[in-house]
Amino acid sequence: MEFSWLNFPLAAHPVFARVAPGAVLSPGMPPRSGPTLPPFFSTFRSLPVSYRTEIKVRGYHLDFYGHVNNARYLEFLEEGRWRWCEAKADLGALLKQGLGFSVVNININYRQAARLGDLLLVETQVKSVGNRSVVLEQIVRNQATGGIVADADVTFVVVSIESGKALPITDDFRRILED
Repeated sequence: MEFSWLNFPLAAHPVFARVAPGAVLSPGMPPRSGPTLPPFFSTFRSLPVSYRTEIKVRGYHLDFYGHVNNARYLEFLEEGRWRWCEAKADLGALLKQGLGFSVVNININYRQAARLGDLLLVETQVKSVGNRSVVLEQIVRNQATGGIVADADVTFVVVSIESGKALPITDDFRRILED
């Protein structure tokens, strides 16, 4: 059975359709020799502890009450994660190896209302690295006041696109994420 999100076959997705068949980093891959990282891990770069993404609140973010709708914060957090990923890794190299990231849990707290024209900063950093998952801590701040608008812990896994299964976090990958 082909792996899909929300019953959408990945092979039909314009990005994933370009991944060559068989280009999957298997969990049963033989051990590497020497200190070099496999291509997936060598695509990652060191970043400051907290990566920041600026978002301006627009009219289409607002709900009937004139403040940012709760569902929009999930989009703000996603934008912060994408920017973090793009700055941290070569996502094309990741896809060529048949790998992807999949969010498996989000716990979000809403602290203050954000309104039209507010400039928000989404801070993204690694909180913890487990055996098969990584938890990112994300904080949304009002840039003018410094107040916390929302905060969230977002858990993701590295998956094989072919099998849809989460792959173990290796020691090399752990060091890169914690760097």
